[in-house]
Amino acid sequence: MPVNKRVLKNGKVRWQANYYDREHHRHFKNFDRKIDAREWLDQVTADQVTGSWVDPKKARGTVDAEAQAWLKDHSDWATSTRVRNEGAVRNYIGPRWGGVQLGQITTDAVQRWVNDMDGKPGTVRKNVGVLSSILDHAVTMRRLGVNPCKGVVLPRQVKEQRRYLSDTEVQQLVDAAGPHGFDVLVLAYCGLRFGEFAALKVSNANLTRRRLLVEQSVTEVNGTMEWSDVKNHQRRSVPYPAFLDDQMQHQVDGRPRDQLLFPGKVGTPIRESNARRDWFDRAVKDSGIGYLTPHELRHTAASLAVRSGASVLAVQRMLGHASAAMTLDTYADLFDDDLDDVMDKVTAARTAALTVAQQLQQQSRDMREPPVN
Repeated sequence: MPVNKRVLKNGKVRWQANYYDREHHRHFKNFDRKIDAREWLDQVTADQVTGSWVDPKKARGTVDAEAQAWLKDHSDWATSTRVRNEGAVRNYIGPRWGGVQLGQITTDAVQRWVNDMDGKPGTVRKNVGVLSSILDHAVTMRRLGVNPCKGVVLPRQVKEQRRYLSDTEVQQLVDAAGPHGFDVLVLAYCGLRFGEFAALKVSNANLTRRRLLVEQSVTEVNGTMEWSDVKNHQRRSVPYPAFLDDQMQHQVDGRPRDQLLFPGKVGTPIRESNARRDWFDRAVKDSGIGYLTPHELRHTAASLAVRSGASVLAVQRMLGHASAAMTLDTYADLFDDDLDDVMDKVTAARTAALTVAQQLQQQSRDMREPPVN
């Protein structure tokens, strides 16, 4: 791939670097200095060898066009995920990056955007995640060589302190919830997401094994109830405690298997917003336990399970997490007692070892000392 000397009409010398892509299309670029042309051509050659070369014409596409292609290619998303990603594109990505060519985005520019963005750290991280996913799509489609979001420093997300109810506090909430007390018990001891709870059908209750089969979720999205597979596609069987036997039996008796196990007022799925408005928030206030959201009953279930001796793997299966590592990362504070157990065992082992050593030393001394007449 040559670097050719060109003399312009005004006598100025220019150096033109030429190369051909895999489809035998010619590309070139002009430089004032031969060394610059050669360095650029060497880089192009290296990119072609490593497979990171991208046709410069394709990199002229805009972020908006790539975003629409990214959204279109993900027909596998749940409706709630699609709405969230479309909102991020519309409200954050489009206004700043929509008309920018893919090849013109730099890591420095993305970093300045991150630094100037208003909002909570979690919101900033999600918006950057959407932009990064769009640019990853461009890399996959060979319209961009590398993703300029890689290496961007994101704001640290401070985890909010979770609320875990005790058994006594759960009962206070149950009493205050009146006819919805059973709902509270199921959420607080089974660890279901609210959408999973709302989607349960009579057929999902196995009274013999005390199991709830969680296989769908229903969530309100833009005023419409949308059904989907459970998060992470973790279809699972969740146990419920024996003290719920009578109420669970009453819940299913004489009802068709295809009906909702916990229906709303007119037999339709419960909307979390309606539940909070109609009874949950009032019950929380009347119970005197302090501020609480329905999702914190899921955290409570994890806490009560761990307190009862459940392992990380058991909690993962109950909650439907993608991995035990995710469970441990989410609820690391609940497993602090394991560290205490480790130190107790270390202490006990050391004490036992020293005791044996002291006994052996004493036996050795006794053997060396002459008998007393």
